[in-house]
Amino acid sequence: MPTAQADGHAALVEALYARGLLDETWRAVWHAVPREPFIPRRAWRQTPTACEPLTSEADRLNLIHSVEPVVIQLDDGEPGGPGTATSSNSQPSMVARMLRLLSVEDGHRVLEIGTASGYVAALLSRRLGDSAVYSVEVDPGLAHHAVAVLRAAGHRPNLACGDGERGWPDEAPFDRIIATCALREVPHTLVRQLTPGGVLVAPMARDFWSGALVRLTADGRGAASGRFHGGASYMPMRSHRPPARSGRRHHREARGGCRGPARHAVARLRPVRRRAHARGTHGPRRPGR
Repeated sequence: MPTAQADGHAALVEALYARGLLDETWRAVWHAVPREPFIPRRAWRQTPTACEPLTSEADRLNLIHSVEPVVIQLDDGEPGGPGTATSSNSQPSMVARMLRLLSVEDGHRVLEIGTASGYVAALLSRRLGDSAVYSVEVDPGLAHHAVAVLRAAGHRPNLACGDGERGWPDEAPFDRIIATCALREVPHTLVRQLTPGGVLVAPMARDFWSGALVRLTADGRGAASGRFHGGASYMPMRSHRPPARSGRRHHREARGGCRGPARHAVARLRPVRRRAHARGTHGPRRPGR
């Protein structure tokens, strides 16, 4: 790793630590897992009005070593679209907040919904070990990317391609579940895949508020409850996109998961026919509290 790149990552980690977002254990993990290798060469900066391509390596590194998100996919990877961001490497401060709320401990098994760049899976793998980390990604291109960069970085967590709303039932139960995409409701299928006392951390978004981070604890009887922990702005899970925006194409992709060559690179999830929503998963009445 070039010195300038190493210094940039170290400065970012120390800034997160100074803000109280990392404890000593996570501080060491973040120092050991730089962000840059997980960002594709083709990436964008999110502005209030558009996604601007990063046209030089200096621009790319400056954004990666900043506190901002890095957009890694537009229009679900399809050409000729309007240029809408559909996947990103999230703000480091938000990732740190979510991992802190997740409260992982040695021996925990964790399921991530939304592998995307693979960076969160790498952090979890460094903290808990590869065999304890499971991650699901709906997009074939992103799934291939995550496999490649994780292996290149020396991590081999359990990866699957499919609709994250269904979780990973064949490997359940999990001690922790983290979603890196916004949910309209918390699927009951995920709650049922938590151990009693297990924790789920996810951003939620509704039409009447912009988004908030929720932490739920499973009661072991099929329900979960908890509180909101401040605002969070995330791209929605594909199967949770508002109907007016998602359209028939997105609905089909979300239900179909990975097809073609992707199934040879990552495991395929067995379909879960029954889908319901968890009881008691609406958190406090005032989102963003």
